[in-house]
Amino acid sequence: MTGSLVASIRARQRAGIFPVLGEVKVRSPKEGDLLAGRDPVAYARLMAAAGVAGISVVTEPEHFGGSLDLLRTVAAAVGVPVLGKDFVTTPAQVDALADAGAAAVLLIAAHLTPAALADLVAHAHTRGVEALVEAHTAEEVRTVADVPADLFGINNRDITLLEVDDGDVTRTGRLARLYPPGRPVVSESAIGSPTDVRRAAAAGADAVLVGTAALRAPDPVAFLRTLAGAGWPA
Repeated sequence: MTGSLVASIRARQRAGIFPVLGEVKVRSPKEGDLLAGRDPVAYARLMAAAGVAGISVVTEPEHFGGSLDLLRTVAAAVGVPVLGKDFVTTPAQVDALADAGAAAVLLIAAHLTPAALADLVAHAHTRGVEALVEAHTAEEVRTVADVPADLFGINNRDITLLEVDDGDVTRTGRLARLYPPGRPVVSESAIGSPTDVRRAAAAGADAVLVGTAALRAPDPVAFLRTLAGAGWPA
């Protein structure tokens, strides 16, 4: 585990840099193979060198090709906080992600009741791990508003459809300001350009998470640096 994802995001905000989270994702139901033969650890190191605020590692095996071993090796190789992403529904899964080196874990509102979310957040905190609670609809945002998450997320795609829909950052525009103030809001998925970053920031997002677009970019490092350099909206 390397530091706090919240602290890393806030540090970049104070420096006038819009925080970007990179992602290691082996494959997706929509895009197929994403690594294209690349070493995921080497790719994670490139993202860290590009100045990302953190790195998401998708550990779900069936649909996204991930594993706890992948998380473990990435977390040991980079000096930025790592977010463990899976369909987490039990404390044992939180423990497994924490043991593998996650600094934060993803909890998805569509898969959990508010009470279950609160219990998993509390359990994550006993492990010294932050919790990012993700929503996709206004109803979900209202449902999780009182959950003591460290960060909130907005998935611009529909995770219940395994993100095979196109999605776009307008969902962040509709939902970001519905969250209570004081905790970072991360706009996730469908971020493909500096314009998307500026739109997310204007909507109230504190950071963006970029996975497939960076993996598909001819030069992922340059692409991520361009996004981080997009700056705050005027």
